Amino acid sequence: MSTQRTEVLDQECLKPDGCQTIDLLIETRQKDLGGFKVRRVLPTIKRRMVGPWIFFDHMGPAEFPAGDGINVRPHPHINLATVTYLFEGEILHRDSVGSYQPIRPGDVNLMVAGKGITHSERERPEVTRAARRLNGLQLWLALPEADEEIDPAFYHYPDAEIPRVEIDGVPIRVIMGSAYGKTSPVKVYADTLYVEAHLKAGQRIVVPEAEERAVYVAEGEVAVHDATVAVYSMAVFTDAPGIELTAKRDSRIAIVGGENLGHRYIEWNFVSSRRERIEQAKADWKAQKFPKVAGDEEEFIPLPE
Repeated sequence: MSTQRTEVLDQECLKPDGCQTIDLLIETRQKDLGGFKVRRVLPTIKRRMVGPWIFFDHMGPAEFPAGDGINVRPHPHINLATVTYLFEGEILHRDSVGSYQPIRPGDVNLMVAGKGITHSERERPEVTRAARRLNGLQLWLALPEADEEIDPAFYHYPDAEIPRVEIDGVPIRVIMGSAYGKTSPVKVYADTLYVEAHLKAGQRIVVPEAEERAVYVAEGEVAVHDATVAVYSMAVFTDAPGIELTAKRDSRIAIVGGENLGHRYIEWNFVSSRRERIEQAKADWKAQKFPKVAGDEEEFIPLPE
C-alpha cells in the first residue's frame, strides 16, 4: 500500500534487566484512514531498519460494512520487495507483471519491485457485498545492492505451503527464512527472518538467532525479563543470545530480522541505496513512464508534491 504517515514514539529501554536484551521499544499511534486503521512501526527516527526490513505496517483490525473497503489505486515501487500477510479478510492484488491474486489469511504474497513495478490493492465485488473484517501485516524488504535493479516479479505462496512447527506447545509458522528446524519456501534475497507464533498466557518462546531481530505484538502482551512489550508495540533486540519471550496474556507475535544491508533511502513508495535513483523514480512516475497495472490501467496515485 502507499505509505501513509503515522506518528511513532520510540523509547529507550527503561528496565535494567530488559536493557540487556531490548535496544529500543517502538510504540505506534494509529491513524484512521476513513475507517481503515494503519499502525506504522518502521521506519522511525531512531530505527530505520531491522535486518533487511525497512517498512512495517499493521493494517487494522478494521471493520467494513457492505459496499466499503480497500481501494488503493495503482502506485509504484522500486528496489524493494513487499510482503503481505493477512490474519483476517481478503485483498485483491494486481500488478504490472500481470498478476491477479486474491490474498487470503495465511497466504504469503511476495512482490519484488526490482527496477520498477506498479500495483493496486482493492477488493473483489463478491467480497464487498457483505460486512467483513481486515487485519494483517504488510512489510517491505530492502533488496541487496546487487539485486536492486532485477526484473520485477510476483510470488504467491498459499497457506498450506508455509511450514508449521510446535515448540513446547507453542504453534509457530516460519514465514520467511529458517528457524526452529524449518525452512520457508518463500524466496529471499538476503538472510531474512519472519516468524509468527501464538502463545497462551504463561507460554514461552526463544527468539531465533539472527544478526538483527525484533518482535511485534499484534495481539496480547509479552515480557522480556522485566520489560513489557505491549500490544501494537515492537521491541528491537540487542545481540544477546537466548532471548526468551513470555506471554503475559494470550498473544500473537511476529518475529522479524536478518542481515544488516547498510543504509537505504526511503521516500514515498521508493526505497534505494542511491538517492539519485529515487529522484529518477519520482520523475518517471510523474511522467507516467512506469508500466501499467494489468486490468487496472485508468487510475493512479499522483506523486505527492
